[in-house]
Amino acid sequence: MNKEWKPRIVAFFCNWCTYTAADLAGVSRLKYAANIRVIRLMCSGRVDPQFILDALSKGADGVLIGGCHPGDCHYVEGNYKLLRRFQMLKRMLKDLGIEEQRVRLEWISAAEGEKVKRVVNEMVGQVQKLGPLGIPQKFEEWDKEMEHFATQVAEKDAACACACAERDKPALATA
Repeated sequence: MNKEWKPRIVAFFCNWCTYTAADLAGVSRLKYAANIRVIRLMCSGRVDPQFILDALSKGADGVLIGGCHPGDCHYVEGNYKLLRRFQMLKRMLKDLGIEEQRVRLEWISAAEGEKVKRVVNEMVGQVQKLGPLGIPQKFEEWDKEMEHFATQVAEKDAACACACAERDKPALATA
């Protein structure tokens, strides 16, 4: 593995808690890894599993989701919706062969800037150990495989068409 490689992590943060905590961490000058790109959502309940799959398919090596602590959601039950979706997402990732450690859910309140720092640094370290996910490169490999298979199928079809035409010639001559 390339020692220069740095993981790319996409974070979906709730506006009212985790995003505010990240802001607090910045204002407090707490240092955390710069490998993270934050997407602010009004509520963690807005996170759709497709968002995570899209992030991973477009080159993210990991995804961090942050929301209000259960019971503290500004939208009453948004974080409970996320928790149900997250359980489903973990099963889906396992079926896809993606390590569970690449996606993480954390409840972080607005006053927990230190926790944002700790969680981001832990996540970066964990993904660094796992190595690059490399799904975009895998797509390129899969595309080449599909082109190869398509060529083989076309060749077989052409050979079959020639054989069928040869077989049908005598029948046409006697008719």
